[in-house]
Amino acid sequence: MGERLKFAFYWASTCGGCDVAMLDLAERILEVIEIADIVFWPIAMDFKYKDLEAIGGRGIEVAFYNGSVRNSEHEHLAKVLRERSKILIAFGTCACYGGIPGLANISERDEIFRIVYRETPSTVNPQNTLPTTSLKIDDVTLTLPEFFDFVKPLNMVVDVDYYIPGCPPPVELIWQAIEAIRINRLPPRGSVIGPRYTLCEVCKRKRDEKIKIKLIKGIQEGVPDPEICFLDQGYICLGPATRAGCAGEEGGKCLNVNMPCRGCMGPPDEVEDQGARMISALASVMIPEIPPEKLTEMIKDPLGMFYRFTLPSSILNKRMKRSE
Repeated sequence: MGERLKFAFYWASTCGGCDVAMLDLAERILEVIEIADIVFWPIAMDFKYKDLEAIGGRGIEVAFYNGSVRNSEHEHLAKVLRERSKILIAFGTCACYGGIPGLANISERDEIFRIVYRETPSTVNPQNTLPTTSLKIDDVTLTLPEFFDFVKPLNMVVDVDYYIPGCPPPVELIWQAIEAIRINRLPPRGSVIGPRYTLCEVCKRKRDEKIKIKLIKGIQEGVPDPEICFLDQGYICLGPATRAGCAGEEGGKCLNVNMPCRGCMGPPDEVEDQGARMISALASVMIPEIPPEKLTEMIKDPLGMFYRFTLPSSILNKRMKRSE
C-alpha cells in the first residue's frame, strides 16, 4: 500500500445525521481506516481547531463538509478546509443545497432573535437579552460566532469539488465516492456523485398519463395504493423533480414504504430549480378548472413542500431586506 490518505470531516448547520451516515458504512468503515487517517472529525474524536489549522499546505486529501453555512464559524471552517484540502466534498443536502436550515431564509436575523429569545411562550427573558458575539465578564471575554442573516450552501462560500446529496447521503453513494477516491477515478470536478436522472425513472409504480386529478391530499388523509403513482392518487410526490440514488435501483427508500418522495436528493443535473420543476409537473396532472384559492387551500405550505431542501440554492434563494 502506498502513502495513506488523510480525511477530514466537519459539520456545520445540520442535524448530525450525515456523520451518522458515515458510521452506517458498518464493517466497511474498517476498509476506510485501512486506506486513510482521519485527521479532523470533532464530533467523533477530540480534535481541536488548532489541529486543523496546523496542517500545512493541502495536507488533507479529502474533506467532507456537511451542513449549511449559518454563522461565521461555519464560514471560517469552510475556508480553512478549502485551503488545506485537495478535494472538498459537499456532503449531504444541507451542504449541497442549503437543506432544511435554509427555510430560515424567509426570515432575517433580527426577526429570528426576536421570536426565539423574546416571544416564544416558554421563554423567560425579562431583560430581553439577545446573543452577542463578545461579552466581557471580569477579566474573561466570552465569544460566539456571528449569526448570519441568511443560510448558504457550501458553494456560495468556497469552491466545491464534488457533491454527495441526500438527507442523509445513502450508504451506496458514500461507498461509491470512497471507492472512486481509493482507486483515483473520481468524475470531473463539479460532479454530483449519484445518478443524473430523476426518481420517477426508476419508480416501479404504475402511471396513467391520461389521469387528471382534481384534489390534492395529505399523506395523513388516507392510505395510498402501493402499486399506483402517488401523483395519480392526488398525493404530492417530488419524484419528477428529484435525483434518483436514494436506494440504488430499488425505486426509492420512501416509496418502498409507501411514502411520497420529499425531494431530499435535490434536483437532477438538468434542473435549475427543484421547486419550479415540481410545480410544473404538478400542474401537468391537475385539471385546469381548479381555482387558485382552492389550490392554496389544498397546499398548506408550498414553500416547505416544494423547497424543503433547496431554498438557498433556488431562484428564490432568500427574502430580500426591504429598503428603508
